[in-house]
Amino acid sequence: MEFTTIVHHGGAQGVTGSCHQLYATPECSLLVDCGLFQGRDVAPQLDSLTQHRVEFDIASLVGLVITHVHIDHVGRLPYLLAAGYRGPIFCSQPSAQLLFPVIEDALRVGFTRDAELIGQFSNQLEQQLVPLRYGRWHTLVDDKELRLRIRLERAGHILGSAYVKVDLHARRLNRRERLVFSGDLGARCSPLMTAPRSPHRADTLVLEATYGDRRHTQREQRTAQLRESVEHALANGGTVVVPAFSIGRTQELLYELEDLIEQGGEPWRRLEVIVDSPLAARFNRIYRRLRDFWPAEARKRLRRGRHPLSFANLVTVDSHAEHLQTVDYLVRTLRPAVVIAASGMITGGRVVSYLRAMLGEERHQVLFVGYQAEGTPGREIQRQAECSGMVELAGERIPIRARVRTISGYSAHADQTELLGFVKRMKRWPRRIILVHGEQAARRALGEGLAQLYARRPVQIVGG
Repeated sequence: MEFTTIVHHGGAQGVTGSCHQLYATPECSLLVDCGLFQGRDVAPQLDSLTQHRVEFDIASLVGLVITHVHIDHVGRLPYLLAAGYRGPIFCSQPSAQLLFPVIEDALRVGFTRDAELIGQFSNQLEQQLVPLRYGRWHTLVDDKELRLRIRLERAGHILGSAYVKVDLHARRLNRRERLVFSGDLGARCSPLMTAPRSPHRADTLVLEATYGDRRHTQREQRTAQLRESVEHALANGGTVVVPAFSIGRTQELLYELEDLIEQGGEPWRRLEVIVDSPLAARFNRIYRRLRDFWPAEARKRLRRGRHPLSFANLVTVDSHAEHLQTVDYLVRTLRPAVVIAASGMITGGRVVSYLRAMLGEERHQVLFVGYQAEGTPGREIQRQAECSGMVELAGERIPIRARVRTISGYSAHADQTELLGFVKRMKRWPRRIILVHGEQAARRALGEGLAQLYARRPVQIVGG
């Protein structure tokens, strides 16, 4: 029997806003992630400040653990600190370097553009941040009543991502429990990520279910689909617009585009690859600094003199004026290009300018390489493209005549097979599995898959 209680402050019924509070005792708790709500998970009757305000118990917190720096896992940090939390904030060493650009950008978008206030917040965050090495236990509480330890392991989702092992020992009760919070687990075919290894055991597993009802295409298939999209652009003088998160997906796409250009010969030499996101460019620089955390395949490419995140065809757009000029240039000319721009679900950002200008022309393409949550413009474009419909962007209704494609194999999330494999490879399977971070259909499908996997073994599946 478990002696712990887990309270979800987001991410239990939807795909965003991940925030889970583990109570070892009523006076001692641990928070895992503190993310923003996006898409359909945003309550329409509430403004952003009201929905994201931290009104849950922080007095009992002995620590916050960040699994990775995507905004739906860390975006409520400003609200948490504003509520008075001054305890330690744990994350992996790479995440410690990636976190500040994410939070500074979130502050500028959702709070203030005042550089002094942003600097004060960053200083406060720096004082509380505790970077941890992968694969080592760190003790948070060790007294006569309780020992509480955490350990981060590579999750393979984005650079620095981790799943969290929590080891609890209630000494007076002589009870122990091992919990694992998956965070977001990565797909096994990512060239810039080391695939996650399953833990030896878990009594309770809090498992993401984003793609719990789907299976990704293999890496060879997705690369072929990407090549075909670019060849279409080369033949038609069009632009491939890729809405992508600034961290993770952008770097993986650049890695594969560099390889396609290297192999493609003369036609590919005239292809421009444009990263129109100052934040993504900043992450590219940090990724290059953190090359020691890259997998063997990527480091081998570097040793051969290749630079997958900094190659001749790569153009970075910084200022807003340059952004507007680039949109105009690609609309007026027949110059083939791939544009990678945020945001990944088209909830704002520079990608909107490209889509407003290009969705109505057949020579252009929209290429989705990541999950589009229900209620986001990205999901609406996917849906309306099937019937040549229209979509509203920035208050303007735009006909969809451009080619719209989705390549699921580029998802940074594990698919159903990989999620089941994460459990199956454990030496001692969990007695309790709590499914989070997924729409209802995905959680239900993954729950059914887990039930089949367990067959006659006892298990409690929550949220499926």
